Amino acid sequence: MRNGQFDLSGRVAIVTGGNGGIGLGMARGLADAGAAVAVVGRNEAKSKAAVEELGKRGVKAIAVATDVTDKAAVAAMVERVIGELGRIDILVNNAGMSIRKPPHELELDEWSKVIDTNLTSAFLCSKAPTLRSRRRATARSSISAR
Repeated sequence: MRNGQFDLSGRVAIVTGGNGGIGLGMARGLADAGAAVAVVGRNEAKSKAAVEELGKRGVKAIAVATDVTDKAAVAAMVERVIGELGRIDILVNNAGMSIRKPPHELELDEWSKVIDTNLTSAFLCSKAPTLRSRRRATARSSISAR
């Protein structure tokens, strides 16, 4: 289904954290505009379910299980997306998390996990060599806590 506002046919989007919440909403919107979508997340089952839903919208979608806080995993994810979808045009940095505790009760390792997921992952994905070298690629960040 095309939404009529703009056409992303022939474009490829990566949506980190795209298997639920805001990320899945972004993936749906991109699919409705005609983009092929790579749903990137740690939970492979949720990502596959999202891909199945997106496929029903008439676009190609793939699930890529990735720890976006790991530089090597991000590089492998980028290579897989290019290998299966041919290119990357759009990056939605949406992976995010929170630990539901008052700040004064957080341990350093918990703080680091939140920072790595919410900030470092966006840095790594945006800096991925293939994305950096593609002047036409568009990157957007949306940090959502779950």
